[in-house]
Amino acid sequence: MFDRFFPDRYVASTYVIDFEKLYEEGYRGLIFDIDNTLVPHGAPADARAIALFNRLKKIGFKCCLISNNQEPRVKMFNEPIQVDYVYNAHKPSTKNYRKAMEIMGTDETNSVFIGDQLFTDVWGAKRTGISNILVKPIHPKEEIQIVLKRYLEKIVLYFYARSKKQAKK
Repeated sequence: MFDRFFPDRYVASTYVIDFEKLYEEGYRGLIFDIDNTLVPHGAPADARAIALFNRLKKIGFKCCLISNNQEPRVKMFNEPIQVDYVYNAHKPSTKNYRKAMEIMGTDETNSVFIGDQLFTDVWGAKRTGISNILVKPIHPKEEIQIVLKRYLEKIVLYFYARSKKQAKK
């Protein structure tokens, strides 16, 4: 019942993902959420985010930000990292996940989405047919509608963890 919301992978942080391994596995496009995935909600790109995108470009990845925020927020974050972006994305709608892949010249087979929310980020990626990685939110301060969704996410993640344990038996 909940498995339609289960992420393909669930890790502690964007910054612990083995991007070199993803490249070796054939992935060429990375689609990122911004808030609480790369930086705390509303924050500009910090040194860690800038270094990450420099590293990803050197590896050979195409990158695209996809955010439900309006353009001023996304543009401000993107200034120092300089990748493509899609704003006002209406995640979990699949339309702008597809647009991000089109911009990068990738498809469902070689793109990965990285985000911190199950019901927007992961659900949209799954509906689009893209591999996805759920990361734990960077900072607990969030808008009220997100706080409410986090309670439901905890239930889904409980069943996700339980299914992983059962699969190991």
